[in-house]
Amino acid sequence: MLFSEENYKFMYAALQEAEQALSIGETPVGAVVVYQNRIIGRGHNQVEMLKDATAHAELIALTAASNHLNNWRLNECDIYVTLEPCVMCTGALLAARICNLYFAAFDPKFGANGSLYNIGIEGKYNHKLNVYNGIYAGESENLLIEFFKKVRCAK
Repeated sequence: MLFSEENYKFMYAALQEAEQALSIGETPVGAVVVYQNRIIGRGHNQVEMLKDATAHAELIALTAASNHLNNWRLNECDIYVTLEPCVMCTGALLAARICNLYFAAFDPKFGANGSLYNIGIEGKYNHKLNVYNGIYAGESENLLIEFFKKVRCAK
């Protein structure tokens, strides 16, 4: 599938968020929420820093976007994530009524949008995501490889 220049621009912003996570010792996952071609929410993993299992990049970006719009309904918004969202995050994307999900790399251990499950597109909920993948997948995977090498060497 061919993606637009905007798609690459927004995924690049998500990659920058993932790099921030890496710089503070978090699993390098980043996300941005886009409304009317502008980023209105940013997030990167902060699970270790906040000691909170729910502090995933997607949830932080959704909260920021909801605060920006002063509305929990994000039905005119898209999200760009460097790693396929998990079950928890996919549930939040559905609850927030996100329109389009773009993710870089598949997550074979936790992914809920093509790897282990297809929750976003199953149609079992009152909302359905349009799901796209592959933008900057190699770059996202390289950040994850770099992180896990450091983690394994530290043990």
